[in-house]
Amino acid sequence: MLSATPLILLGTVLMVAQMTVLWRLHLAGPRRPLPNAAWVDVGWAAGLGLLALLYAGLGSAPWPRRLLLAVLVGFWSFRLASHLYRDRVAGGREEDKRYGGLRIDWGEKASPYFLLMFLGQGLLDVLLSIPFLLVALNPRPQLTVWEGAGAALWLLALTGESLADRQLLAFKSRPGNRGRVCKAGLWRYSRHPNYFFEWLIWVSFGLLTVSAPHGAFGWISPAIILFLLTRVSGIPLTERYSLESRGEAYRQYQRETSAFIPWFPKGNMKPEI
Repeated sequence: MLSATPLILLGTVLMVAQMTVLWRLHLAGPRRPLPNAAWVDVGWAAGLGLLALLYAGLGSAPWPRRLLLAVLVGFWSFRLASHLYRDRVAGGREEDKRYGGLRIDWGEKASPYFLLMFLGQGLLDVLLSIPFLLVALNPRPQLTVWEGAGAALWLLALTGESLADRQLLAFKSRPGNRGRVCKAGLWRYSRHPNYFFEWLIWVSFGLLTVSAPHGAFGWISPAIILFLLTRVSGIPLTERYSLESRGEAYRQYQRETSAFIPWFPKGNMKPEI
């Protein structure tokens, strides 16, 4: 069993190694005519699961608590990583516009700059894994009501995120929907239901830390995720590219539909099928 510092150091080494390998994998080669930096998204999601498994395996908390950590974070992480792989990488998909724009802006320096991006996402994983570390080191002999509440919220949020992802993929898979705005299912009540439920999952991880020593630090990660989703790389970038590709149809969607928290649409918006 290891203490916090060795676990953090091991986690950092693991993330640097993983992201370096994925950076090399994303480059163009014999089997990939064009680079695809979306591998960084897959690595970000998978890395959190790997850190949770590392902490659960080597932490000092009673085994039921470490098992709960491994199951909740591991299942969520690898579900999300698999979804991102299918949606953004598999089948030689074209590089996401976010990364394509950066590649053009960076020019000849793109390769080393993307390496820094990959490594930065790996180190972000280490920071975001603070709740997992607190759970893995929590010495309380029994699971608490807070951990039960966290597990219940995790199940609700994972169900919502999975449903939102499936509804969007189903909408995109129909050729007739190309260039149209998805208003199917949960997307009728929020422009970004996947992001909302993603954030709720992080809130559930915060609940797991309430009974742990220094558990207040477990809320740093939900706060960071909320900031990133609503102010940096989540909603702002997605909205920007949606406006560029869908124009007035998306502006109307913005006027009618809540950006983040699901709520009833304004006016008489008709749901898409």
